[in-house]
Amino acid sequence: MRGLLASSVGVTCAAALALSLTSPAVAARPVSPAAERPAGAEAPGSTQSLPLAPLASRDFTLAPADEQGLPRRDVRHFSLAGVIWDDPDTELHGRVQIRTRAAGTGTWSGWQDLEAHNDDIADPGTAERISGRVHGATAPLWVGDSDGVEVRVRAEADHRAEGMARGSRTVTTTAPLPAGLRLELVDPGESAPASTRREAAAAGAPHRAVARSAPTPEPAEDPATMDTSAPTAEPPEDPAAMDASAANAGLAAPGAIEIPALDRQQTEQELFALRAGELTERQRAKPYIGARPRIVTRRGWGADEGLRERRFVYTKKVKAAFVHHTASGNGYRCTQVPSLIRGIYRYHVKSMGWRDIGYNFLVDKCGNIYEGRAGGVAKAVLGAHTLGFNTNSMGIAVVGSYGSKKPPAAATTAVARLAAWKLGLYGANPKGKTYLKSGGGNRYPKGKKVRLNVISGHRDGFATECPGRKLYRKLGSTRTTAARLQGR
Repeated sequence: MRGLLASSVGVTCAAALALSLTSPAVAARPVSPAAERPAGAEAPGSTQSLPLAPLASRDFTLAPADEQGLPRRDVRHFSLAGVIWDDPDTELHGRVQIRTRAAGTGTWSGWQDLEAHNDDIADPGTAERISGRVHGATAPLWVGDSDGVEVRVRAEADHRAEGMARGSRTVTTTAPLPAGLRLELVDPGESAPASTRREAAAAGAPHRAVARSAPTPEPAEDPATMDTSAPTAEPPEDPAAMDASAANAGLAAPGAIEIPALDRQQTEQELFALRAGELTERQRAKPYIGARPRIVTRRGWGADEGLRERRFVYTKKVKAAFVHHTASGNGYRCTQVPSLIRGIYRYHVKSMGWRDIGYNFLVDKCGNIYEGRAGGVAKAVLGAHTLGFNTNSMGIAVVGSYGSKKPPAAATTAVARLAAWKLGLYGANPKGKTYLKSGGGNRYPKGKKVRLNVISGHRDGFATECPGRKLYRKLGSTRTTAARLQGR
């Protein structure tokens, strides 16, 4: 998400579900981030972290330190890549490019750009931001199963004229590249229900876990590629997974791979149960809420709950939804999205140093909706998606890059359906305006009360191109659709 201006840049029971909808900022279960994994449980995924070094530049106006990279080399299998650096408050002014070799074919890709300005981040002063683990980073790029890589990072040259009165001369300057540049190569791993692993072990046969995808959604952009399998839900095996599942108590059975869709009447009944005693007589007579859409749970996309911090953090309510794109490219199949999300999750936590994946929800180009940061899909979970405006908001990321590519109708419709339901839980009108207090960022100073659309783009709260020009243009119709789904 390339910045337009300089920037400084997830419970326990069904009763707790209703209470947390209105609870103030709370941190629960402060235990070790890395929960001990039961014997025999699979820990999928890995990250290769490779330091970059100066490259010999063909541009003699650049110093050696102004171009860094990694020559073409063989590496272990990976599917997602990004570049990180030491200081999260330091911007990378320049171009980051990567080329990869497809595993099995030996074919090298052309050079692909990584979005140098990744502006999804926790608010200043929060425990997540000041943990000492956070790094600056590009957006991650999905490249598919690869076993070779080459990368180059080049400082942005500023060519300007000086001495106009006595004949101009061109002066070239560059901002130094950030310290500690490293290439992060992420293998998202594979996931399979525990019974599959136990059966394979009992049979004494070698077992390679198979990534499980969610059932086919409603209208999909490319139905021929969709996986129609329906894995059987199983109870989670470790405490962290049990916590993540329990956060959705009352919405789905323990260990469920999805939270099923409800019709409008069922959704209204759920609203009355969740917010009993809070609704006015008018709201009880005419509740404005969209039918709950189907949501793939963290178990459904195969989250390794041992990666994230164990505790969940909440804010008071959800007053606004910020729409993003992941800037991870559009070259994915919808059957690959669980793997892609596992890759983003690992990149956010292991490479960037966040407590969990930053987004509250993700939506793919086929219209599938995925639970993001742990803590319960109906709750006001504090995310790390819009610097300065994470409190009392939610982040919805459309998987892909939508600066020059038009987002599929299935994706924008899914965003509207999700927003109509989640905003409806908190009485927010998708076509309305709301005030949020800035926590500090490059567009609004800390403490300023800002009037925003209830459904806003990332760029409305932060100087960035996110969610991409083409997706941003769809937000008007998204607001209208979400309001109509609420019955407004």
